[in-house]
Amino acid sequence: MGDMAGSVREIVDNVGLAREMTMVGNYENAEVYYQGSLQLMSRFILNISDPIRKTKWQQVQKKVGIEYQEVKELKALLETFKLECNTDVPIGVRRRDNIPLDTGSESTYGITDPDVWPPPTPVDHGILARSNALKTKPINSRRSEGGKKTQPSRVSSSSTTRRSDIGKITSRITKKEDRPSSSKSERNVDAVKERQDSESTDKVGDKIEEQEEKKFECNGMERELADVLERDIVQKNPNIRWDDIADLHEAKRLLEEAVVLPMLMPEFFTGIRRPWKGVLMVGPPGTGKTMLAKAVATECGTTFFNVSSSTLTSKYRGESEKMVRLLFEMARFYAPSTIFIDEIDSLCSRRGSESEHEASRRVKSELLVQMDGITVNNDEPGKIVMVLAATNFPWDIDEALRRRLEKRIYIPLPTLDGREALLKINLREVKLDPDVNLKSIARKLSGYSGADVTNVCRDASMMSMRRKICGLRPDQIKQLPKEELDLPVTTRDFEEAIVKNNKSVSKEDLDKYEKWMNEFGSS
Repeated sequence: MGDMAGSVREIVDNVGLAREMTMVGNYENAEVYYQGSLQLMSRFILNISDPIRKTKWQQVQKKVGIEYQEVKELKALLETFKLECNTDVPIGVRRRDNIPLDTGSESTYGITDPDVWPPPTPVDHGILARSNALKTKPINSRRSEGGKKTQPSRVSSSSTTRRSDIGKITSRITKKEDRPSSSKSERNVDAVKERQDSESTDKVGDKIEEQEEKKFECNGMERELADVLERDIVQKNPNIRWDDIADLHEAKRLLEEAVVLPMLMPEFFTGIRRPWKGVLMVGPPGTGKTMLAKAVATECGTTFFNVSSSTLTSKYRGESEKMVRLLFEMARFYAPSTIFIDEIDSLCSRRGSESEHEASRRVKSELLVQMDGITVNNDEPGKIVMVLAATNFPWDIDEALRRRLEKRIYIPLPTLDGREALLKINLREVKLDPDVNLKSIARKLSGYSGADVTNVCRDASMMSMRRKICGLRPDQIKQLPKEELDLPVTTRDFEEAIVKNNKSVSKEDLDKYEKWMNEFGSS
């Protein structure tokens, strides 16, 4: 989320202040800071979607909660301690029978009766210093105003227990020595320890911040639109490699030159050699345009935005333009990134027609404006954003958009070698009969697109199973072992599959693509 980094810093600061207040004995303020820290953590954990990160934060919250309970326990013990110290009986009067003490040779604070508890000694360092002094300094070593030692005072066992509990809790929270430093070197050691504790707290907070993923920041209604874009179209790794795409060597070379090389040599691709703003892939359906776009994102390690017209359209006035603007702002934020707009003719068709709606025209205008300003900060030449578009109807695209898509690549039907390679890729997880000749099968698939070849392979791999279950009831099919169904694919299976699957691209369509590329192509 946009405020996550700020929330982490606020939590770390509050926990640090709570611990600092505890160390100096200011338990009331420490309790307030601990409460605020736990509330911030609760709100922060609700916004975390990653379960691993959420578990880590819950563990941190539990540890801080334990510290908070210890502070509350320590504060309660000190309150009972103050109640015992502050008696209503006047100083110098016996508690048991209210008989005045003989204070002729003793000071005002002299104690001659073991049942009388002396008033607390005034201190300037808070309750913590008082508790430490009570632990480390024996009562019988206190001197009176006249300089004489007082009589040793017997303290009740319950008070002694409370004081020991206070010392234990204080040592657990502050992690410091209970004994006060007696020399300058010891005080310096304590200061170094305090500094190391604060530095370790800051390092923990910074580590938590680094674990948070970088999130696009915006506010209000735009935050909701950005969440929709991040949820629907951001893919960190499509996991499609160049080797998964058969043939199309020229298209791969051009895409590598347009996207991969500027990332490998950012210093070279500056000035007139700047990377292409946009690349348009033109070709018949099923030739691998979408797979090429995903391979670009995988090989380059870029953030992949897979956009369609439904993603960027809304029934509310003005929201579609905001979505387009947020899309490009997010792409710059997550740069290097690739924006892939599939079937771009449906989103940015030719303007000026009578059937064009006003909202559609505004979306097209915003898209054109954003593509003109797509360049990222020149201080980071490797942070590039490229628009990759695909269409089956290039003749319907607006002229201004065609100009901004500087590289226009034709993705043709697979060649003979491409069809053979595609057969091998599709059948690599299927058993093949040794008599199957893939080259001869590839010759029979002339004019088939890549999707058509894939359909033939899928049909051929199921032919043996169809023959095996023919005429069987569902309960008999269920009892068939897997070995009887998973048989090698034969040449006969391919012949039957080719008969059932015809090619989907006509000769007239191919002529139209070639004519458009001859006129507007830029490969």
